[in-house]
Parts: sequence; C-alpha cells; structure tokens
Amino acid sequence: MLKQLKDSRGFTLIELMVVIVILSLLAVLVGPKIIGRSDDAKVADAKVQIRNIETALKLYKLDSGVFPTTEQGLQALVTKPTTGKVPNNYRAEGYLENKNIPKDPWGNDYVYLSPGEHGDYDLSSYGADGARGGEGKNADIESWSMK
Repeated sequence: MLKQLKDSRGFTLIELMVVIVILSLLAVLVGPKIIGRSDDAKVADAKVQIRNIETALKLYKLDSGVFPTTEQGLQALVTKPTTGKVPNNYRAEGYLENKNIPKDPWGNDYVYLSPGEHGDYDLSSYGADGARGGEGKNADIESWSMK
C-alpha cells in the first residue's frame, strides 16, 4: 500500500515533457491564426466608425441643411462651427456620442473632404501605414466604396 502512494504522487519528467510538447504545438499552430485576425478586426472597426461618423454627418445636415465644409472638418460634429455657414439649429450636445472625434484604429485622424470627389463628402482612413493607397492592412478604407 505504501509503495502505491509513492508511485502516484506526481508526474514524471517524461509526462511533463509530453505536455510541454503538446502545448508548444498548439501555440505554433493556433497562435498565428489569432494574431493575424487583429488586422481584420481593425479594418472592421474602422468601417463601423466611418458609418457612425456618416450618421452624425447626416444628422448635422438635417439640422443645418448642409454638410460641414472641409475647413470646418469633423470638429463641427462636436462643437458649433464659427467659420463658413454656421448652422442655426445646431444641437447643444453635438452629433457624436462621446463628444469627441474618434481616431482610426491605428491612431490616425480620419480624412474628411466636403464637397467630396465621390459625393457630398469623402470620409476615409489611410489604413495601418497612415499613407494614401496601399494593399492588405495598409489599404485605404473609404466611405464611398463601402456603399
């Protein structure tokens, strides 16, 4: 009986090595798949933020009759503009939920142009590299191409 207790007290070195090998294999196989998805998540987040900003722009237009100009920028969605056409019916709480203009998922400002080259306004993120153009995670995310 005493001998049985001694034999069942812990793991052998071989058992521990097998467990470590299995965990290492899982990390090697699963890790890159999880890490690679973060870029996809950032692109999806940028698209959601662009849609939210577009909703705020439409609400602004409902109250003022026009979209903010390029000069007024997206700042017009959080504070009443003092240049250009100043809206008469500006909402005191602004048009963005947090009363601030979000940065894109890579920490850059969204690019806003009004009137735009593709419609009443152009709203875009330059992607991971923060520069116009690019492919993959560096590709631009543009409001007019999401419609």
